[in-house]
Amino acid sequence: MNPSNALTLSRLAMGLVLPFFLTFPIPFGKSLGLLIFLLAALTDYWDGRLARNKYGTTVFGQLMDPLADKVLMGAAFICFVALDQIVPAWIVVIIITREFMVTGLRLLGASQGKIISAGRWGKHKTIWQIVVITVIIFGMALRDDILPLFLRADGLQQYLISFFNPLFRYVTMGIAGLVTLLTVISGTIYFWRCKDWVMEDA
Repeated sequence: MNPSNALTLSRLAMGLVLPFFLTFPIPFGKSLGLLIFLLAALTDYWDGRLARNKYGTTVFGQLMDPLADKVLMGAAFICFVALDQIVPAWIVVIIITREFMVTGLRLLGASQGKIISAGRWGKHKTIWQIVVITVIIFGMALRDDILPLFLRADGLQQYLISFFNPLFRYVTMGIAGLVTLLTVISGTIYFWRCKDWVMEDA
């Protein structure tokens, strides 16, 4: 258990506790959730860098690193559905389905002694999912934690209804749709790379 793998496990743990802060009525819960998510995203960068430059890659790391990413991203997107469908359920179903299929492909490869690491498109997908989730949680924190500090109840309600909520909905739908398209493309490329040995095993 080297430091790189420890960071991977910490990201997995943060993905499991993130819904608690996003969905429960905790004071400044959305802001705390944003900090937890950003910290988890930083571990994704540092565990990869440590593995490449100092401690070396391990089979555990190659399997658990993408799994921890999936738990973190999946937890965030599921919370968005639970919170008044900030992101529509059908988008989240597509994203999670892609992740399950890729995980199944990795398990199939592992059963044959093949370790399938993430490709360039998969890394781009993860980066943009992080960006989209960060923007959405920041919007939630702004709406629920920050704006109430500066606006009285009546003024806040009017501001949210007339300006912030519609804008937040449009921005969220747009960026969620784009990252869903990238997720589908990256998954298609992933399966295309592995099509030869998958067909042999079929």
